[in-house]
Amino acid sequence: MDYIPRKLDIKERLNRKSVLLLGPRQTGKTSYIKYELNQSVKAKWDMLNSRTRRQLEADPQLLYDQIMALDINPETDILVIDEIQKAPALLDVVHEVIEEKKLRFLITGSSARKLKKEGINLLGGRASKATLLPFVYEELEALGEKSLEEIFLRGMLPPAWDDNDPEAFLDDYISTYLQDEIAAEGVTRNLPGFGNFLQVAALQSGEQLNYSNIANDIGMSRQSIANWYQVLEDTLLGFQLPPWKKSKKRKSVSITKFYLFDVGVVRRLSEIDVPADTQSDYGRLLENFIAMELKAWHDYNGRKETLCYWRTENGTEVDFVIGDDIAIEVKATRNPTSRNLEGLRKIGEERSFRQRILVCREDMPRMTDEGILILPWREFLHRLWKNAI
Repeated sequence: MDYIPRKLDIKERLNRKSVLLLGPRQTGKTSYIKYELNQSVKAKWDMLNSRTRRQLEADPQLLYDQIMALDINPETDILVIDEIQKAPALLDVVHEVIEEKKLRFLITGSSARKLKKEGINLLGGRASKATLLPFVYEELEALGEKSLEEIFLRGMLPPAWDDNDPEAFLDDYISTYLQDEIAAEGVTRNLPGFGNFLQVAALQSGEQLNYSNIANDIGMSRQSIANWYQVLEDTLLGFQLPPWKKSKKRKSVSITKFYLFDVGVVRRLSEIDVPADTQSDYGRLLENFIAMELKAWHDYNGRKETLCYWRTENGTEVDFVIGDDIAIEVKATRNPTSRNLEGLRKIGEERSFRQRILVCREDMPRMTDEGILILPWREFLHRLWKNAI
């Protein structure tokens, strides 16, 4: 598969300061640097290379000495340190070089946990943060129009679209994560228990967090479950979606939702085949897919509005709320009924939204008499990435 240009653009940020580029494993950080930033890269240190890592961990000053030996143009050249979480002590050297020489770094990592614990704050405001997530649909369309069934089968991790056996790729990805990432984080000795937790987290992806219920289901403590969800966030394998609390007529819930980062990983961890469009899992996976598209759009564009969801105590719900401006409901139906619009109708009674959108599988866009915009999922994503919603 040829390289597919990504929606994330950090060139302008790198012109001003160093950048910490985070992202789960296999989302394409190395390819991004190679194809989109390579002309600017003066030197690169890969912490996944055990020899390089051992040398620099034994003597971090060696990194400083190596940088000083380079003929660097501060206006055009950048220095890359890959997978910094493997050797976070090097951030002290990075900090020193930025301060003394005004050089710019691109620092990549697949986990923020050790960085938060061991020194990322040392960089202060000297580096901005960006996140590279799996493919979004508009990137994937470079390979041709894709169906939801293909997306559910493969997920959106780039290597899955270049693999003849996507099921085996996803299984290997999951097992490698369990063996390598979690063990490296050192947060649990109970890898089988964590494996059970991951399956439950996948089945619960898009649902409200209830640590006590999950703890009871898998026989673990509530605190362990809370800690493990934090590990998923720190290793960028999921994100929390807070509730929208500005209801005036109805009492809203205050419990956070949690989404895993890739719809293919969600499906494989849930141990289900690609569902038929009549099954409830089809709608669940579609919602997870749209959630990640919204998350990527929100992060890549540096949006300031909070991405939320809305649910009342009597169960009325809208899947996604962007700031106080846009409300989005996701349904797998091809023929939306009045019942599918209930949540959007009721949130419109709470305040005036600029857009209320139902994302579904209808063939053509249309506007209802109530001012609710019904969009086919592809059309919604095209408008989203054009900032036209």
